[in-house]
Amino acid sequence: MAKGKSKKSKKKQQGQLCDRIADALVVGDGFDVTAVDPASTPEFDGKEKDAVKLQQKSSAEMSDLQERLYANKGTGPAVLLIVQGMDTSGKGGIMRHVVGQVDPQGVHLTSFKAPTKEELSHPFLWRIRNALPASGMIGVFDRSQYEDVLIVRVRNLVPPTTWKRRYGQINAFEQSATDRGIHIVKVMLHISPDEQARRLTQRVSRPDKYWKYNPGDVDERELWPAYMEAYQAALEKCSTQIAPWYVIPADNKWYARFAVHNLLLRQLRSLQLDWPPADFDPKVEKKRIAASLPES
Repeated sequence: MAKGKSKKSKKKQQGQLCDRIADALVVGDGFDVTAVDPASTPEFDGKEKDAVKLQQKSSAEMSDLQERLYANKGTGPAVLLIVQGMDTSGKGGIMRHVVGQVDPQGVHLTSFKAPTKEELSHPFLWRIRNALPASGMIGVFDRSQYEDVLIVRVRNLVPPTTWKRRYGQINAFEQSATDRGIHIVKVMLHISPDEQARRLTQRVSRPDKYWKYNPGDVDERELWPAYMEAYQAALEKCSTQIAPWYVIPADNKWYARFAVHNLLLRQLRSLQLDWPPADFDPKVEKKRIAASLPES
């Protein structure tokens, strides 16, 4: 009995940690992205090894909850994790160290690049809508519809009257996705210019990192203030009750992964999914299995 209580207590403590992290990182009234310290670790005063250990301890629960989600495919909900951030902010690490904790057959990952000619011939949400996760799946967007109010705004790719309308269109789109049973978790990985410079320098200093380097990243880096202004607007206008934004300090990769892990775990827990009932008679099937055995 004591062992059961201890396990239940640990799960409760983990849930409380998830809630505290979410409350600390959520974008609310008066939020200012420039006031967030990218090197901070809100609601966690331990070291990297401590965060990794805690994440490993709850990874089994994450896997179990994702399997329950997948088992309910066709009738149950879906989850959509949207990951935004400046270049080198650690989006790839989130895919490997957080999303990689669950069964890949239950994950639909979409990495949005510059739109193709076909995509440009449609409204900007067309390609996003086509990538939404089906029932039972965890959808992951590496960049998203928000590129159309970030780089599009900063680079003046469309008139201001066009991108200004998009905040409302995005909110309506996310509401419609939620109405379909898709639960949205939106995270911005907030890196500092100094840390980005360090990571870019590492990429051009190591042959095994050359493939990750894009000279265009330096061009975007020179527009940092404009990007922060664009992010501020997107965060303010599109952090809603049904799909709030979470801004995650990302100078410490381990903390960013730890925070996203806890946010995703919190969302999966909130679904309170049970295993779907059998659509067959277990007793009958046991007899059929036994009868199918070859005679000795």
